[in-house]
Amino acid sequence: MIPAKVDPISIITIKEKGLESIVDWFDQHQQSFYTLGWSYLSNQQQMEELFYQSIIKVHKELPRFKSEASFHTWVTSIFIHTCRELSDDRSLQSSEEREPRQDLFKALDQLKEYEKEAMVLTYVKGFSQEEAAHLLQVSVEKIKELLFSGIQSLRKEMAYGSTFNGCKEYHKDYIDYLERAMDRSKKIDFEVHIYHCQDCQEDLATFQDVMLTMLNLTERIEDFHVPSGFMENVKDRLAEKEKHRKQKNKKRKRMGLVFVSVFALLMGVEYFTGAFSSLYYTWTEKDQELRSYLQQDMGERLNLEAESDGVKIKIRSAIADEVQTLVFYEIEDTNEENQYMMNNDDGVFVENEQIMNRKAYPRYYPPDLESDINKEEKNVYQGKISLRPLSKDNGTIKLKITKLLKLIRDSSDRNGISAGENMEYATGEWNFEIPVTKQPSIEYALDEETEVEGIPVRFDKLTIAPTATILQYGINNGQPEKRIDALSFDNLEVNNKKVKADMYGSSFFDTQQDMNWNTFQAYFDPLFGEKPKKVNVQFESVNLSFEDPKTIELDPSQKYPQTFEYAGSTISIDKVEVGQPTNVVISNHEIKNRAYESLQFTIVGEDENEISSMEMDSEGVLVDKNGIEYDMNEYPVSYEEIERPRYFVTVENMRLQGNKVIPKSLNIFGYNTSKYLDNVVEISLD
Repeated sequence: MIPAKVDPISIITIKEKGLESIVDWFDQHQQSFYTLGWSYLSNQQQMEELFYQSIIKVHKELPRFKSEASFHTWVTSIFIHTCRELSDDRSLQSSEEREPRQDLFKALDQLKEYEKEAMVLTYVKGFSQEEAAHLLQVSVEKIKELLFSGIQSLRKEMAYGSTFNGCKEYHKDYIDYLERAMDRSKKIDFEVHIYHCQDCQEDLATFQDVMLTMLNLTERIEDFHVPSGFMENVKDRLAEKEKHRKQKNKKRKRMGLVFVSVFALLMGVEYFTGAFSSLYYTWTEKDQELRSYLQQDMGERLNLEAESDGVKIKIRSAIADEVQTLVFYEIEDTNEENQYMMNNDDGVFVENEQIMNRKAYPRYYPPDLESDINKEEKNVYQGKISLRPLSKDNGTIKLKITKLLKLIRDSSDRNGISAGENMEYATGEWNFEIPVTKQPSIEYALDEETEVEGIPVRFDKLTIAPTATILQYGINNGQPEKRIDALSFDNLEVNNKKVKADMYGSSFFDTQQDMNWNTFQAYFDPLFGEKPKKVNVQFESVNLSFEDPKTIELDPSQKYPQTFEYAGSTISIDKVEVGQPTNVVISNHEIKNRAYESLQFTIVGEDENEISSMEMDSEGVLVDKNGIEYDMNEYPVSYEEIERPRYFVTVENMRLQGNKVIPKSLNIFGYNTSKYLDNVVEISLD
């Protein structure tokens, strides 16, 4: 299956005509992309969502496309990233049996993610090894390794056995030889060796059998047709989205002028213009956050009530924007002195989920038992819950509640939530129809770049919405030896007003603008109403990964403990005991000035393969800014109560499952660490 080449004229046409041409392009290439999508996804709903999101992303990123690159390859990279996102989206997963994919892709499903991607791109999609390497952001040599390990895994599944008994130094040549990509002189040397080596002959023969099976699988996939009406469904959704976009700028009806006229007639005082409602809510609404929304006309009081088994729920108001739908509620236990909260993950359902934006996710708000309101009465709790944002400008949310979580004031959890078996609930059924109108957001383009620990970080966009402030930023992870895993912020300042970062609000938001850049979003408290001229961003901490490979040989016949040096530390191998299971224990209790907090490693068996069936337990200590240690095994400690905490792993205990598995080596890939930052970046919006 060879990807079609797109000439420069067609690219110009696509850029001129925009979304319509992109849809036509996908229509022409639907067969190959449909097949690629099935290697990740498992039902028709996911497939339609995949094409829908991919077309939108390609249209959005089209101005950034560089004509010297292959358009087909560029689109495929966006398509693959969308596949990965949707394959992890539990809201789109189905319990139905896997339709035709069950047979055709069964072999591929046994592979690891990168092995499968390399096999599909090379043998199913028809990309060269160079193109596949570019798409997966790895080297060509790494692609060859993935193809080799993928074919080896398939060989095991096909009952050929998992071990290659031939000469290891020739393993890397199998693929080039069978694909006729080997230099003549090297080919002659290889064939001479094969002629004299019986093990390599057998290896190569079974390797070739697996490759032929893969090609036969590809031919069967060619007969895997796109169902009729598939692209029409995608086009209908795109047409509906475009229709809503054009209607989005309709003016909202306001009653402000009516109030101004009434008060002008009654009072004759211009001071009251727009001030009465603000003053009214100051008198009548104790919740400061909700009061602010009501005063700015972002929502209205609802006071919807429902009762079940003596527990009364009141929906007080709902504030909707592009980020979320924020529902303020009150729960009263009329029988006993209990306080309950809504838990988004359990017992709260939007019955007409189709009116919500399925690409967005609700935010998490922990319960607040320390507020003045929630201290007044022991049987009443006021809280808020986040739902997905509306997909349209307005609508009525049908909310069904079947379970409420009981809050315990003397709980060891700072939020008042008991864990595990100690969690208590109130069950019943409460139904509401909540009318909501989505409020607009304001976006500001940013163009600022800085460095964090030598790694470029750029700021792309600031979104000021009624319920949240969102900072979109990118991290350049083009350096393989060092990368940023997570970047945290302390606060954001606009017009001398600081808002704190939401510790539960950061998210990955990959727009695939550049292969070396990953895009993220950080959430802060609301700044709505502010018109920024400059923005100050205060960093808090960074989590880093370092690539530093090292292999340590393991020999169960030797006496342990033994030590080895790594990253400036002395690490102890405390135990290597073969049994059922085999136990391997490593430790390092010296944490002062230690470069790493945790290691990235695996254990390799006698067959040179990674031992996949392995259970791991770890022990560690929390260390605060002043070097004081908190043993997590002795008593529970909350991160929030410690100043600048860092967690150091001190013991790693691995149990290798199987019948007396013999470990051959401990392979360390690198390590993780974190640092606290005081950097402030000033961004001008001029």
